Amino acid sequence: MDKIKLGFALLLLIAGIAGFYYLRDSAMVIRVLAVLSGFVLAAVTVWFTTQGKQFYAFSRESSEETKKVVWPSRKETVQTTGIVFAFVLVMAIFLWMVDAGLLLAVRYMMGQEG
Repeated sequence: MDKIKLGFALLLLIAGIAGFYYLRDSAMVIRVLAVLSGFVLAAVTVWFTTQGKQFYAFSRESSEETKKVVWPSRKETVQTTGIVFAFVLVMAIFLWMVDAGLLLAVRYMMGQEG
């Protein structure tokens, strides 16, 4: 039964998108409402499936887990960002030196010194 509901939800979503193109001569608000109504009706249909209920439970648990996260302070964020920028700068200089060295080596081997 869930597969039928999911198929119906997909059809509702497709109908909303098709309505957007079918109503091409209408105001943009009406076209967007067609897509949104198809999306909402599809979401309501999916809500009554086992997968929809599992997704809702997963979303609720994920939201609760994000509340448990200890976010870094402003000072820690600025320090970490500074370290990342310094590392990127050092790597850029290192790679530039390697590139320049390889360019000189290739020029030397090809006899184009200078």
